[in-house]
Amino acid sequence: MADVKKVATRQSYGEALVELGKEHDDFLVLDADLAAATKSGMFKKEFPDRFIDCGIAEQNLMGVAAGIATTGHKVFASTFAMFAAGRAFEVVRNSIGYPHLHVVIGATHAGISVGEDGATHQCNEDVALMRTIPGMTVIVPADDTEAKAAVRAAYEADGPVYLRLGRLAAPVIHGDDYKFQIGKAVVEREGTDVTVVACGLMVGSALEAAEALAAKGISCEVINMATIKPLDEETLLASAKKTGKVVTVEEHSVIGGLGSAVCDVLSAKLPTPVKKVGVQDVFGESGPAVDLLAKYGLDGAGVAASIEEFVK
Repeated sequence: MADVKKVATRQSYGEALVELGKEHDDFLVLDADLAAATKSGMFKKEFPDRFIDCGIAEQNLMGVAAGIATTGHKVFASTFAMFAAGRAFEVVRNSIGYPHLHVVIGATHAGISVGEDGATHQCNEDVALMRTIPGMTVIVPADDTEAKAAVRAAYEADGPVYLRLGRLAAPVIHGDDYKFQIGKAVVEREGTDVTVVACGLMVGSALEAAEALAAKGISCEVINMATIKPLDEETLLASAKKTGKVVTVEEHSVIGGLGSAVCDVLSAKLPTPVKKVGVQDVFGESGPAVDLLAKYGLDGAGVAASIEEFVK
């Protein structure tokens, strides 16, 4: 996929906020002294009166966002995933989740592809944390097109939304006519031997793996499960019933994330063999993002190897 256009979804987030800001004046954007990195600074430049920098105080960021949301304004609260889901969890749970306020958490720099920032900043636990909050919608867009559409969908949603975004440029998979809908998965590639359910940056890896495995006679059905909560059970069950095997691929711990959400559904409604490909209950490490993905088996070749071993 070397010739495919690549865009980091955090960049898509910043651009989408600006476009949304031109159309609507009923929302504010907050950040925690990371506007240049999260790309919310694009919105700050265009609409300085609707932007608040809460400083390096993520719990306060979420508290301020909750307070503004009670006035009827919509709010996007931006910071790194480790700080949004980790450091500020209790405030997100009690001040945003419990009263079911419409706050969109733009959590950038998620997963090991944060790279050189190392284990302290590579949040591989955020989806697991956010899934546990009642009423929280969790979205992990795969590419530039889907991320921009997800920002709009989050603006129009009801209640809190956790929007997981990446630092590393991801291949653009979808065209401008792509329609994103919260809670609806997309079958990116049809197959008959195994269902591969992926989200975020890993959708590109899954498609690359499927292409390589096709040459070996293994037919993969690739599902882009951009919304992890609520999960599209209908699409998942139909595909699992057809293939009889499921592999989940996520740039997240295999504990509590996409794989766990898929297993929750299948174990209850259609018991199916599942292999979870992701970060295997270990911390990350500092290094170039591309090299880390390869080391942890999350690039196209690594995902292909895991799928092939499982199928055979």
